[in-house]
Amino acid sequence: MSKQTDDFFKNVVSHAKEYGFVFPSSEIYDGLSAVYDYGQLGSELKNNLKQYWWKAMVQLHENIVGIDAAIFMHPTTWKASGHVDGFNDPMIDNKDSKKRYRADQLIEDKIARYETDGKTEKAQQLQADLNAALNDDDLPRLKTIIEEHNIVCPVSGTKNWTEVRQFNLMFSTQMGASAEGADTVYLRPETAQGIFVNFLNVQKSGRMKVPFGIAQIGKAFRNEVIARQFIMRMREFEQMELQFFVRPGTELEWYSKWKETRLKWHLALGGDTAKYRYHDHVKLAHYANAAVDIEYEFPFGFKEVEGIHSRTDFDLIQHQKFSGKKLQYFDPEINQNYVPYVIETSIGLDRLFLTVLCNSFEEQDLSTEDKKDSRSVLHFHPALAPVKAAILPLTKKDGLPDKAREILNRLKIDYNVQYDEKDSIGKRYRRQDAIGTPFCITVDYQSLEDDTVTLRHRDSMEQERVAAVDLEKIISDLVGWKNLLAVL
Repeated sequence: MSKQTDDFFKNVVSHAKEYGFVFPSSEIYDGLSAVYDYGQLGSELKNNLKQYWWKAMVQLHENIVGIDAAIFMHPTTWKASGHVDGFNDPMIDNKDSKKRYRADQLIEDKIARYETDGKTEKAQQLQADLNAALNDDDLPRLKTIIEEHNIVCPVSGTKNWTEVRQFNLMFSTQMGASAEGADTVYLRPETAQGIFVNFLNVQKSGRMKVPFGIAQIGKAFRNEVIARQFIMRMREFEQMELQFFVRPGTELEWYSKWKETRLKWHLALGGDTAKYRYHDHVKLAHYANAAVDIEYEFPFGFKEVEGIHSRTDFDLIQHQKFSGKKLQYFDPEINQNYVPYVIETSIGLDRLFLTVLCNSFEEQDLSTEDKKDSRSVLHFHPALAPVKAAILPLTKKDGLPDKAREILNRLKIDYNVQYDEKDSIGKRYRRQDAIGTPFCITVDYQSLEDDTVTLRHRDSMEQERVAAVDLEKIISDLVGWKNLLAVL
């Protein structure tokens, strides 16, 4: 990462805290590694991102429904899914810093540095070596690669590494009234299994016909031992997942459709298309016959924000086997019973949040020959902005606050809006730019005469005079979901 991009990312993180988007968890107690709290504006943005996903996935599709499964599940669920025996990451410790890292990610970071330095052939060879080691589950080879390429600990700067070991990522706890009779249960490491075990419940109660999907938004927990890159990797995070059940033999066709659909969804947010790419999996998970990541170019390189997987019938077959219950669908079109195949789309809400922050944040120099000026601005899509409009009386007297609050009380029924009368109008504009408010409504002395107000646009900073009575319709047209969903 260059100094320029490093500075940009630090500014994004600092901005997120300063303006109430994201705080370190338990900060008054020096925080908790890889755990964060969403502040007053962050929680609004997060809820808007959930709404965007839910509307696009459930509301716009007649054959997709949503559920909300419990975090705790029967422990055998995780045995059937393979998480108890196989949910591991290859980890390596630095003996000097006492820090633990994922071995494959250390190597991927080195590949990215080779590419940045123009060493393309070296990067390609290292990628091939990494792929071969991962495919063969060759842990000693991973350490050898790290040593051969002089990969050092980012903290200590040394190459004093331990052997590479597998580390299970699930959190376990005890459920029961007494320690002696307690059962070991797990905090779910993904939300997908709650969908699979409810396959028949949803299919029968909703009279669903294949192909159909079940969507879910929920918390998941992984004992991530790498605390870096802000909210990119967290121990407690939120997922938005769809499991789409299809007739066997049609899965790759549906996989291609969902791959295209999901990238289009991301691009509708208005980000730079050059910052998105597909990354096909070289090593497929044991349950998959096709897999791809949608990656976004963060300041620290391309990283996954969403995965699309063709999971075959692995999950339903496993739960059928371990539970002894048939998880089949009778298809009247072909007069046949079968276990459906599954296409999964899985997006990390926290990573999406960080993507939107990085895409939106800009520090603009507005200086002229006569005056130095600048602003920090978040160019959120209006439908996603935490605050839709700010109502600003020009002064605190002469009835302007009363007129402004009259407008506020009309708009706040439908939209999250703010009222601000402190400081000059210019400073108030800057504050709203910094939190991504797309529109400011200024009430001045003319407003008392002809019931018009000044509507200021965040991105262009242009101003127009509009009738106060038309504000509900104007704001509705500007920030409505249809502007975002119509292009999907």
